[in-house]
Amino acid sequence: MENFIVIITYLLIGMGLRRIPAFPGETGNVLNLFVIYISLPALVLLNIPELVFSKALLVPALMPWGTLLFSCFTIVLISKLFKWDRPTTGCLLLMIPLGNTSFLGIPMVKAFFGDQGIPYAVLYDQLGSFPALVTYGSLILALYGTAGSKPTLTSVVNKVVTFPPFIALVLAFIFRPFSYPPVLASLLKVLASTLVPVVMIAVGFQLILRLNRKITSQLGIGLFLKLILTPIAALFFCKIGGLEGKAVQVSIFEAGMPPMVSAGALAILADLSPALTAALVGIGIIVSFATLPLLYHLL
Repeated sequence: MENFIVIITYLLIGMGLRRIPAFPGETGNVLNLFVIYISLPALVLLNIPELVFSKALLVPALMPWGTLLFSCFTIVLISKLFKWDRPTTGCLLLMIPLGNTSFLGIPMVKAFFGDQGIPYAVLYDQLGSFPALVTYGSLILALYGTAGSKPTLTSVVNKVVTFPPFIALVLAFIFRPFSYPPVLASLLKVLASTLVPVVMIAVGFQLILRLNRKITSQLGIGLFLKLILTPIAALFFCKIGGLEGKAVQVSIFEAGMPPMVSAGALAILADLSPALTAALVGIGIIVSFATLPLLYHLL
């Protein structure tokens, strides 16, 4: 509970900084870049070598793709039922399957599961959410978006292999048999410790709460599917499959994260219902502070 309060405090600090003129509008983007290039790679290099290989590691690697298929199938059915237009359908197909499993997910996993849960959260994000963004996300943008170039195999692969946390993931597995020198280990610990405060302040700084009555029903359906139905479905299938353990719990918890901020930025650029996109990201984060503790108690 103490860690949860700390995270909310960071979020409020970010919201407060946005009101101070000395902080330019791009402050949130700068903080996000620091996390992508420094904090998250350091966290990956520090925690991945501690993983003990077992069948349980397949869960965080595969669950993101399973929940993506579940969400995608459900949204297509609901879209036909309510006869949504293409921008709305495209927005939900992009935003609901892709969760904020890195910027919000890792801090929340740390708050609820401690440092032991972080390696599983990293695997969930780097082997699931991020590759899904650059592959599945690119496909949805090409099919439903009105702006941007169509993805190619080369461009998709290039995005994956040049992403700093993914590079760190590969290096972490390569150097796993070796111990880091004490100085390097200390440096990684300090840099990794910046992730939670920096990323949550950035989220708070960029948080936009816009509720347009015209998109209330789509917003409600989308958030219900993302924050409640999808993780409950993941929990159900894990139960009937006899899957248990911390890797499973963290994976289900990650499945309940709100829509991804990066996917939201791409959706807005592609003109996929910008008002709905902004509401899914902003209000989704706020609502998740209520749904995630409830989900944790179900695990």
